[in-house]
Amino acid sequence: MIFTALARIVSVVISVYMLLCAVRIFFSWVPSLAQTKWGSLIARLTDPYLELFRAIPLFRTPTVDFSPIVALAVLSVINNLFVTLSYAVRITVGFILSLLLDAGWSAISFLLGFFLVIALVRIIGYIAKLATLHPLWQILDGIINPLLFRVNRFIYRGRAVDYLQGLITGFVVVLLARAIGGWAVRILTSLLMSLPF
Repeated sequence: MIFTALARIVSVVISVYMLLCAVRIFFSWVPSLAQTKWGSLIARLTDPYLELFRAIPLFRTPTVDFSPIVALAVLSVINNLFVTLSYAVRITVGFILSLLLDAGWSAISFLLGFFLVIALVRIIGYIAKLATLHPLWQILDGIINPLLFRVNRFIYRGRAVDYLQGLITGFVVVLLARAIGGWAVRILTSLLMSLPF
C-alpha cells in the first residue's frame, strides 16, 4: 500500500518535471521567454538534467541537438516504470521482465513517434511546395533521411524513387512498425506477467 502510494507520487513528480523540461526546451527556441523570471527558474531546475545528455556527443549532429529528445525519452521510460509499479499487485520475475520490455518499447515508440511527426511535417511541406531550401527543411531532412534511406533501400531494393514517394513509404513503414511493435509488446508483456515466478 505504501509502496503503491510512493510509486504514484514519484510518477506525478516525474510527469511535472517532464513538463518543465518541455517548457525549457521551448523557451530555448524563444530567447525572450528564457530571460524572464520564470524562464530563469525553469532553467535552474531543468538544465542540470538536460546538460547530462548534452554532454554526450552521440546525441548531437552539427545542425541538430537530439539530447533534449533523449532526455525526455528517458524520463518517459522511468515514469512508465513507476506508473506500472503503482498498479502492481505482486512483483515477480515475469513482472520485472515485462517492465523492462515495456520500458524499452516505450523509448523506441517515442522515437518512432517523433520520426512520424517530422515525416508528416515534411510531407505536408513538400506537397505545399514550401521553400524546400529553407534551413528548417534541411534540419528535418537531416533527422529523417538516415532512416528513410534504410527503409527505402529495403523496400525498393536500390531502385530510384521520387522523394515524396520515399517520404510516404518511410512514414507508412514506420507507422506499421510502431503499431505492430506495440501489439507484439502487449502480447509479450501479458505473457510475461502471467509467469508464476
